[in-house]
Amino acid sequence: MGQLVDGTWHTGWYEPDAHGAFQRPATRFRNRPAAITAGRYHLYAAWACPWAHRTLITRSLRGLTDAISVTMVDPHMGDDGWIFRPDEPDPISGAFLLRDVYVRADRGYTGRVTVPVLWDRDTHTIVNNESRDVMRIFDLDFAPLAKDAYEATLAPPELVGDIDRVLDAVYTPVNNGVYRAGFAGSQAAYDAAVTELFTALAHWDSVLANRPYLCGAVMTEADIALFTTLLRFDLVYYAHFKCNLKRLRDHENLWRFTRRMYQHPGIRPTCHLDDIKTHYYWSQPTVNPTRIVPLGPPLEVALEEPV
Repeated sequence: MGQLVDGTWHTGWYEPDAHGAFQRPATRFRNRPAAITAGRYHLYAAWACPWAHRTLITRSLRGLTDAISVTMVDPHMGDDGWIFRPDEPDPISGAFLLRDVYVRADRGYTGRVTVPVLWDRDTHTIVNNESRDVMRIFDLDFAPLAKDAYEATLAPPELVGDIDRVLDAVYTPVNNGVYRAGFAGSQAAYDAAVTELFTALAHWDSVLANRPYLCGAVMTEADIALFTTLLRFDLVYYAHFKCNLKRLRDHENLWRFTRRMYQHPGIRPTCHLDDIKTHYYWSQPTVNPTRIVPLGPPLEVALEEPV
């Protein structure tokens, strides 16, 4: 764990604010692709990361696996930050550390080194490292390159306003809320985060009582953004981040929604539960000093229960 400061690596945990609350740094690369051609863009991602998982799902559902190549980082993240798997270094530069990709894009870069990263092979730089942007870019900008797509779009024009409102509403209390709980530096910050989280979960559980997806009858980006957090809830966040007022499985409608999403043939292959568990328990010694990875919970069978 660490960050780059003027292009130089510094190790260290996240610094909370004066009240002990976790502060997520803003992403720095927020551009759109200059031109859309197959093979020009490369995605750096992690099976373990919920933010990167969003982009992997979108890439799969929109039929872009041939058009956009991908490299996975290793689930074990130590003092060097995200590293490439020993048998799969960066195919573009040969680097073994993701931070080298960031420095290649900006020698004076200051900030966290995160996934996803959308890289432009032609201009040799990072186009975008904000997962919400990359989902929309894959869905709309790359639509001409879609091949055998599972979904025609994840951002229907008539629903874009609703999608963006749901994305905004889910982000702070749920997507980032689990981190605000797990990385809290004070009891008050933890209490506030967990209270907001479970209030939000109860709300979305009620929303899903009478509809299959957050914005109605069709799957959208909003569903993907919520799903990648919910998939990790009972597996990691309940125990590791102390989000333990209720299990996800105690929310009937959210649990049904999670199973529906997981069982989609374009989503299931992107769900690597062992990588998820290994990453969180091994890579965050401030939260789990022993780095012992638990054997359970065994979710694979439960996730396959009929919807």
